[in-house]
Amino acid sequence: QRVYAATDGGFYRSYNSGVTMQMAENLPVSQFYHVSVDNRDPYYVYGGLQDNNSWFGPSSSPGGIEARDWELVGAGDGFRVYPHPTQPEIVYSEMQGAEAVWRYNTKTQQLKIIKPYAGKDDAKLRFNWNTPITTSAHQADRLYIGSQYLHLSTDQGDSWKRISPDLTTNDALKLNQENSGGLSKDNSGAENHCTIFSIAESPKNEQVIWIGTDDGQVQLTTDGGTTWTNLTKNIPGVPANTWCYHIEASVFGEGIAYAVFEGHTTGDFKPYVYKTTDFGKTWNSIVQDNITTFARSLQEDLVNPNVLYLGTEMGLYVTLDAGRTWARFNNNMPAVAVHYMEMHKGTNDLVIATHGRGIIILDNAAILREITVEAVAKPLHFFDSKPFVMEEKSSFGGTSGTQEFVGSNPRNTALITYNLSKRHTFGKMTMEILDQKGQVVTKLEPGKQKGINTVEWAFNGKAPKSAKGKTLSGGALFAPRVTAGTYTVRINKGSEVFEKQIEVIYDPTSPITLSERTEQQRVTNELFQFTEDIAYLVYQIDTWDSALELYQKSNPKASKHAISAAQKLDRMRDALVVTTGDNYVGASEPRLREKLGDIYSNVGSYYGAPSPSQMETIQVLRDQFKQQQTAFNLVQENELKKTIVDWQKQNVAVPTIMSREAFLKAD
Repeated sequence: QRVYAATDGGFYRSYNSGVTMQMAENLPVSQFYHVSVDNRDPYYVYGGLQDNNSWFGPSSSPGGIEARDWELVGAGDGFRVYPHPTQPEIVYSEMQGAEAVWRYNTKTQQLKIIKPYAGKDDAKLRFNWNTPITTSAHQADRLYIGSQYLHLSTDQGDSWKRISPDLTTNDALKLNQENSGGLSKDNSGAENHCTIFSIAESPKNEQVIWIGTDDGQVQLTTDGGTTWTNLTKNIPGVPANTWCYHIEASVFGEGIAYAVFEGHTTGDFKPYVYKTTDFGKTWNSIVQDNITTFARSLQEDLVNPNVLYLGTEMGLYVTLDAGRTWARFNNNMPAVAVHYMEMHKGTNDLVIATHGRGIIILDNAAILREITVEAVAKPLHFFDSKPFVMEEKSSFGGTSGTQEFVGSNPRNTALITYNLSKRHTFGKMTMEILDQKGQVVTKLEPGKQKGINTVEWAFNGKAPKSAKGKTLSGGALFAPRVTAGTYTVRINKGSEVFEKQIEVIYDPTSPITLSERTEQQRVTNELFQFTEDIAYLVYQIDTWDSALELYQKSNPKASKHAISAAQKLDRMRDALVVTTGDNYVGASEPRLREKLGDIYSNVGSYYGAPSPSQMETIQVLRDQFKQQQTAFNLVQENELKKTIVDWQKQNVAVPTIMSREAFLKAD
C-alpha cells in the first residue's frame, strides 16, 4: 500500500495505495527559475517556481525562514519576479508564456494585468514559456518584456512601446506551434520558439541593451532601441541556433558583457560562455576543460572584475582570474542545476536559484575578492570586514515543526575570517579578543584547517565567576555584551603572532539611546562584580567549613568556638546558595545567588536602561548580601579568631584564604 511519487512539485508518499498523498514538506527540493532581491534590511528574495506560482520572502526571519514567511505574488508556473527598484511593495511577475503579466501592490493588494498586446502593424506575439521581464537600473518605473520584439514601458506596465524589430531568426519551420510533436500533437504553450529569452540593460548606460534569444541570436542597441546590431556571427565556436540562456551586462563598462549559451536539448552538453569588451565586435571564450557540463547563468562580482560565478547543470563554479581558471564551489553547495543568480549590493550575498534545492544564499561572497596569490601564500591572512552590527532584536523563534523545512538565518555575530596557507597541526594555536586598552575580553577556539576559516564571536566577554552550590545558577553564568568600539583579534600560532582590528557598532535601527545603553552597561557591570562578590564570600565560607568539618571529625571534643563557627557558616551558605535538591523536580527555593543571577541576566540581555522595579530589587539583594557579609565578618572576628588560637596550640593546620584577586584568577 505504500506509494512514492517524485514530481516537479516535490516528493509525495501514500500509505493507502494512493487514496491520499502526503507531501514531504521538510525537503528543500523546489525548482526556482529566477531570483531577484530588493534593498530592504533584511532584504527580500523574489522568484518563480515550477508549477508552484511566484513568491517573495525575507532573507532572515525570527526562528528561521518558514513557509509562512513567503507571500504569493503570481500564479501558474512562476518565472521572472522583480520588485520595483524604489517601491518594493510593488512586484512584477508573470506566468507561462506571458499568459499573464502582473503588477501587484502587496500593501494595498491591488492587482493589475499589464501584459503587452500586438499592435496593428505587429505579427502575433511569440512569448517564451519562461518570458523575460526586467526592471531598469536607471529609471525606476521602466519595465522591459521580450516576445520576438523588445517592449518597453515607462509607467510600470500601464502602456507599452515596441522598440525593436523581430530580433530572432523568425524561422518559419520553427513557428508552426499547433502542429508540433510526433505521433500526437503537443501544444501546451511551452513549444513557442524563436523568442527573446534574456534582456540586459547596461548599468552604465541606459541606451545600451543586450538581447539573447532561444534560437541563438545576440543583438545589441546602443541608442535605446532605435537601431540594432546582430552580433551572433561574431561569437566563435557556438553551434547555430544554440539557446542564448543569459546575458550579463557588466558594471565595469557599457561595452562589456557576458553571454551564456546552452544546447542540452539537442544533446550538446558543452558549456559556452563568452565575454566581449568592445560592444560585441569580438568575443572570447572564458570556460575551461574542467567544466564538464552545460551552463545557464553567470554573475559578475560587483567590485572585482576578475571574480565571476558560473551556474551550471551540476553546481556552481567560481573564477578569481576572469575565467583563466575555474573551480567548483563545494562549501555547502550541492551539485545542483543553477538557473539564475543575483548579487546583493548591500550585503555582497550571492543569491542562487536552483532546480532541486530551492534558493541558496552564499553569505558575504566579498571574501573571494581578496583571494590572491600573495594572500594565500601568507602563513595567515585576515580578510577585511565591514563594521559588525550588534543587533538588538529578539524573538520567541518560529512555529514550524519537524515536518516543515526551515531556512537558516544569516549569522548575526562577528565573523572573523582568515586563510591559512597550510593546516596547523603542531604547537599551540590560540585566539583572543582584546579591547582598546589591550585587555583580553574573551578567548575563542581558532579554526586550524588549510584554506578559509571562519570563527564566530557573539560580542560577549567573559562570564563572572559564580558561587558554588548544590545546583547550577544559569543566570549567573551570563556573559555580558561588549560596548561598541574597535577590538583586536590576536592569533598566537606557535611563535608567530597575527593581529587584525575589527569594528563593532550598535544597531542603527534600534530605538534605544546611547544614554540608556550607558546606564544598562553600568548596572550590568556592577551586577557582574556583585556576582563575583558572592562567589568570593561563598569560597571563604566553604574553605573554613571544610576545615572545621575535618577538625570536628578528628576531634570529637572540638571547642565550642569551632562548633559555633561551623553552625553559623552553614546558615550563611544556605542563605547565599542552594544547598539541597536538584536542577529539576527537586528544585529548592532560590537563594541570593539565584535571585541575583536572574536579575543580572535580565538586565544584561536587554540593551536599554534597567527599570525602577529592577533597580529596587537589586537594592534589596544588596542589603541581603550586606547582612551575610557582616555576619561573616563577625564570625571571623570572634569564633574563627578564637578557633585559630586553639588550632595553633594544637598544631592544626589553619586554612589559607586566597585574596579576592587571586581567587578570581584561579581555575
